Amino acid sequence: MKQNKSDYAAIALFSGGLDSLLAVKWMQKAGYKVYPVYFLTPYMPIERALESARDNGLDLIIRDITTEHLKMMHDPNTSFGKNLNPCIDCHALMFRTAGAMLDELDAHYLISGEVLGQRPMSQRVNAMNQVGNLSGYRDLIIRPLCQKLLRETAPLREGWVDLDDMLDIHGRGRVRQLQLAEELGITRFPPPAGGCLLTDKNYTLRLQDLISHQQMDVENLELLKYGRHFRLDESVKLIIGRDERENGCLERISEGYTVLLAKDQMGPLGLLTGELTDPQIMTLALNIFWTYHPKAPQSGTINVRQGDKSKEHVGQKDKLELVKQYIISYD
Repeated sequence: MKQNKSDYAAIALFSGGLDSLLAVKWMQKAGYKVYPVYFLTPYMPIERALESARDNGLDLIIRDITTEHLKMMHDPNTSFGKNLNPCIDCHALMFRTAGAMLDELDAHYLISGEVLGQRPMSQRVNAMNQVGNLSGYRDLIIRPLCQKLLRETAPLREGWVDLDDMLDIHGRGRVRQLQLAEELGITRFPPPAGGCLLTDKNYTLRLQDLISHQQMDVENLELLKYGRHFRLDESVKLIIGRDERENGCLERISEGYTVLLAKDQMGPLGLLTGELTDPQIMTLALNIFWTYHPKAPQSGTINVRQGDKSKEHVGQKDKLELVKQYIISYD
C-alpha cells in the first residue's frame, strides 16, 4: 500500500560526487524527504562534499567516523581493493552508522548513489548484498539510481518508496547521469577523480609504511596528505612540502613536530616526526632537506625549531639517487 512520500524520510550517504548528488536531488524532486550525511574519515577530502552541497542547496550533516574506520582498517571483514581500499567494509560501516542515526533524525530508510556495475569491486549485486549484510540494514537500503535492477527491500514493500520513482542506470558510462543532471538543473559538481585517497598508489604506499611501523594514528594520517615522505629509521620520518599550499598545511599542523626551514633561501618547509635521538639521523634529515633546495649552494644553514626553541644547523646536498632510497614513493 502506497504511503505519503513525505511521511517517510531517508538518510543519504553523500560523498559530494555526481552520483550521490543525483540520488539526493532525484529523491527530493520526487517528493521524498532526504537528509544527506557526509561521513568524515582521514582518507576522503571533505572539501568537495562541502562545495557540492553548497553549490546545490543541500543542508549537509557531517559525522566523523575516523575512530571506527581506523579499527576497521586494521581488520576488515573482506579483502582490500587494488591498493588499500576496503570498499565493501567502508560502505557497510557508513550504512551501519547511518542506520544508527535513523531514530535521531526521525528517518526510516537509507539511500546511496551507487550504480550497478559502475565499480568492479563494490558495485556488483553480490558486493551490494554483502555491504547490506555487514551493515545490518540490508532490508532498509534503497539505491535510487539503479533500484529497478535490484531486489525489493522494505521501503518498497511497505509503500514508503514508489518503484515508479526509481531508475535503472547501470554500467561504467556517465551519459545517463549527465542527462539526469541536466534534467535536475545541476550544473556544478566535482569531476570523477579526487575521491578516496585509499585508491591512490603513492598514498597507500605511505600508509603501508605507517602500518608496518605501527604508527597509524590520526595525527600521522593527517600528515600523509601532504608533501614528500622519507623513512629515515624505525621511528623517524621527514616530510617536505612540494609547494606553497602544502607548506602552509604542514605549518598549520606542525605543533609537536620538529620544523626545518632554510635560512636566507626560498624553498619548502620540512617536518620531522618520531623520536629523534640519533645525531646521524638528524644529519641525514638535514642533507635530504637541503637537497630539495635546487637553487641553493652546496651547503647552507637550516633553522631547526622544536617548540619554542630553535637552533641553526648546516645541511649539505646529497646526490639525488642517494636521497631517493629513503623516499616512500613509486615515482
